[in-house]
Amino acid sequence: MKLTATSELRIARPQHQVFEAIVDPSQMSHYFISWASARPEPGKTVTWKWGDVGAEADVRIHEVEPARRFSFTWTSPDAPTRVEITLEPEGDLATAVRVSDGPYESDAEGIERFRGQVQGWTHFLLCLKAWIEYGIDLRAGSVTESHKEAIALDQSR
Repeated sequence: MKLTATSELRIARPQHQVFEAIVDPSQMSHYFISWASARPEPGKTVTWKWGDVGAEADVRIHEVEPARRFSFTWTSPDAPTRVEITLEPEGDLATAVRVSDGPYESDAEGIERFRGQVQGWTHFLLCLKAWIEYGIDLRAGSVTESHKEAIALDQSR
């Protein structure tokens, strides 16, 4: 059995505004990544960097459907996973954002990666909400030493 990490959150902003925050590198740098090589476009590969944990990933873009959907595959040393971010309006002024990431094996290592991704995507959504609704960068200064060590170990595999 394969596992898929999922998380969702309601954000009190219009769908187009939330989508733009998810794909615009200048906005992403306030809540998710430190740097991106380019704006995502279907069929392209971009690089994302997280300076706070010393990590980077090549991200192969599949779909960029404005205001509705963004999907990509990102590399890990062991196996790439596909991420799907979908947005649905909740009235005129709010958006439901859903993230799924997988597949992960149902062995001990896969379950640990799955657990980490659920935690990571929940953090992503909370940081996105804080940034887009209140202009607060929750990611700044929030990464623990143990998280940095786990990322370093994962990057070395």
